[in-house]
Amino acid sequence: INWSVAFTALALPSTYLLQCSTTQTSAKLEMSQMTVYNLYIFDRNCSCLFYKQWCRNKEAGISKDEEFKLMYGMIFSIKSLISRLSTTSAKERFVSYTTSKYKLHFFETPTGLKFVLNTDIDVGDIQEVLWHMYSKLYVEYVVKNPLCKPGAWISSELFDSKLDSYVQTLTGR
Repeated sequence: INWSVAFTALALPSTYLLQCSTTQTSAKLEMSQMTVYNLYIFDRNCSCLFYKQWCRNKEAGISKDEEFKLMYGMIFSIKSLISRLSTTSAKERFVSYTTSKYKLHFFETPTGLKFVLNTDIDVGDIQEVLWHMYSKLYVEYVVKNPLCKPGAWISSELFDSKLDSYVQTLTGR
């Protein structure tokens, strides 16, 4: 088996997430032909709060709960590896890794919420897309929704439909 994995880590000030400003238009133009496989949203306590798949051809062969634990554990391990191998004094941040079949994109909020988006391997940096999913979709339709309880599975149909619409703008479908 040929394992080819490329990790991307950015050395950024810890205030980057608070200063990040994005526009939906720029993200839409850059990502017009991307394939989105699935999205995981985890809280800081290792709980998967949301999972959605769009174009997944093969199932993992394990339960969703086991898949969520494996995904969270992998993210935790990669972040730990990057922090230990860092050669600079600046705080490095894990943003993606690429295999021969898919690219995993990672975005973490200051509160420890983790967005994990799997796409095809030709997709570039999509931190703006993940920021948009967090700030314009999650915050608007989950955090501000009095029916959504913090730390519970996200079952908001409005969030789900807005997320679907946004992903369709990215994929051109």
